Amino acid sequence: MSDTAKLSDISDEERACRLQLAQSDNIGPATYHQLLDIYGTASEAMTALPDLASGVTRGRRIRLYSRERAMRDIERTHDCGGQIITHGEPGFPRLLAETVNPPPVLFVAGKTDLLLQPTCAIVGSRNSSANGKRFARDVAKGLGQSGWLIASGLARGIDTAAHEASLDQGTIAVIATGLDVIYPPENADLHAQIASDGCVVSEMPPGTQPRAELFPRRNRIIAGLAAGVVVIEAAMRSGSLITARLANEIGRDVFSVPGSPFDPRSEGTNRLIQDGAMLVTSPRDVLDVLERSHLYAQGPGRDNQPLCPPVSGTGGHRMEDRGSTGTSLSDKLKVDDSHRQTVMDLLGPDPVEVDVVVRESGLPSRLVQMVIMELDLTGRLERHPGQRVSLIV
Repeated sequence: MSDTAKLSDISDEERACRLQLAQSDNIGPATYHQLLDIYGTASEAMTALPDLASGVTRGRRIRLYSRERAMRDIERTHDCGGQIITHGEPGFPRLLAETVNPPPVLFVAGKTDLLLQPTCAIVGSRNSSANGKRFARDVAKGLGQSGWLIASGLARGIDTAAHEASLDQGTIAVIATGLDVIYPPENADLHAQIASDGCVVSEMPPGTQPRAELFPRRNRIIAGLAAGVVVIEAAMRSGSLITARLANEIGRDVFSVPGSPFDPRSEGTNRLIQDGAMLVTSPRDVLDVLERSHLYAQGPGRDNQPLCPPVSGTGGHRMEDRGSTGTSLSDKLKVDDSHRQTVMDLLGPDPVEVDVVVRESGLPSRLVQMVIMELDLTGRLERHPGQRVSLIV
């Protein structure tokens, strides 16, 4: 599919409604996907929202992202040469779609067809050494010559070296700002090159400035896009190690380049190897693993359909959830006060797995999920890694 091809048959109205849902307060990825599972479309979910959480006491009002702001985001995205791809559309990256609670909306500039190609991420220190950057370039070129795209975060140091070396073969820059915000400023030319010849991806609408809390969200997208992540120079407390951890949690291959024990920039990468990451001394070390990866049926240049089934909890729309007539789940599920009280009695300030709540409640899983969604929408619930939740008391 070319970057100018139509991405799906959803209407402009539905895409705008999805953007409103995705950007609304209290509607994170998990709740967004639940809403679409239950109501079928974002427009139907938005119609239901005012009454959805009316049974939850002490909760705050749902503040929906305004239609005016959504339309402005769409216009600004187009003005900077980008487009919006929502989860479930054909242009949405396959591997990212298979993660738990993937981003509902991506803002993309450049060649969107690259998002469907086999990808390996390279990340590392911003304050990188000359040898670290040289090795990043070698790995990026070696993988690119074998048909793999390179994804990274457009940061200083290792990220920049990996992008520069893979411009000709194909590179994806995942950023934590809006498409029209250049960060770091010294990468303005590289940003423009990638937006023209590669692909720039963001979860944030145009105009979003860099904020510390947005970079871990950016890192989860890097990990989700890639079949593997190569870490080159990383301190113990670094975003690169967050990316490696996230990749490991979703079953992606993690590679690490060893370094001097006297260099703090290698402390994190050396620890990754101790913890089981694959040691890398050349591009071939990475390729040997990726070429056997279960994530692709036939590898680069062929029919790159992932072999693994979607991770549960991604919010994929399944006809069996709706019945043979396409009836919305909301027509079948009626939550009453007794259901709410049963679930809330099982929740507390300590995180608990949702599956445990379902088992202990004796209620159908969908009813429990509905109550959890109500609590989340009204600010009474906090979500934690590993499909765990806790009650905000």
